[in-house]
Amino acid sequence: MDREQEEMQFLGLFGIYAESYKLIFRWRKIFSQITLALILPLSFIFLTHDTVSTLLHRRIKFKEYHHLSDPASFERVVYLLFKALYFTCILVFSLLSTSAVVYTIACVYTSRVITFKKVMTVVPRVWKRLMVTFLCTFIGFFAYNILFAVVLFWWLFNISDDTIFGQIMFWIILLTYLIGFIYMTIIWQLASVVTVLEDSYGINAMIKSKNLIKGKIVVAIVIFFKLNFSLVIIDMYFRLIVVYHWRHLGALKIIALGSLFLLLLLKLILFVLVVQTVIYFVCKSYHHENIDKSALSDHLEVYLGDYVPLKAKDVQLEPCRV
Repeated sequence: MDREQEEMQFLGLFGIYAESYKLIFRWRKIFSQITLALILPLSFIFLTHDTVSTLLHRRIKFKEYHHLSDPASFERVVYLLFKALYFTCILVFSLLSTSAVVYTIACVYTSRVITFKKVMTVVPRVWKRLMVTFLCTFIGFFAYNILFAVVLFWWLFNISDDTIFGQIMFWIILLTYLIGFIYMTIIWQLASVVTVLEDSYGINAMIKSKNLIKGKIVVAIVIFFKLNFSLVIIDMYFRLIVVYHWRHLGALKIIALGSLFLLLLLKLILFVLVVQTVIYFVCKSYHHENIDKSALSDHLEVYLGDYVPLKAKDVQLEPCRV
């Protein structure tokens, strides 16, 4: 990175974007290799899911409408199995891609020699720690949704009516849920970076992420909305143009348009992963926590199996006196 650690705290929305673009452009070779190996399959699975699930869903609805099959039809079983396979593949490639990108940027920051072979060696080891963090996050989201369901049922059986008060309460409950959901998502994304770059993982990584994001939550929320809006736009137009109107397109147009949307999606995913890593360094700088490059370099060396793991107190990033 071109900027000194103390300067990172002053980066806003466009500064974070610019720093991310610089990283991708300067290290485009290694990022291109990571994209082809991990992000390309992730993007392909995402778009393929849109196509296959839509076709299966249409077939199920057609048979139900004409009473050609019972609820436990073969197509419904295939649909559920396909969904399970999709979520499994998305989870695996998402964690692998996160591991590779975060590790690469950390190596750039510490001026370590980085090669694609070294990244792919490290990824499976980092992936295990990320899985623990994901499972803790999943439990948190599950409990949060249960709480939302309880509150919603309370509203339904107690104050659900056509009065203005009942409608206002519904929108307050819904808005509160959405704000909490977005906040927890941002915490999880930053916790994934913490899991790779520090000793903490699981609940401890989430707690550290929660403390780090303080002071930069507004910027993080704006970035979250902008990048997720871009994802929604890509997915929506892919469905409208390719999935729903494929009969009106020739084979060459389908391939060309599909390739275009695939290219846009994989570039967006790479940019998202780089941005969330840059946000980590911005937050560390904002809280004046000095990142010892030699300690971080030693921490990264542990993943290669060529270095004796340091103790927690040695890798811990201590606050910097200003």
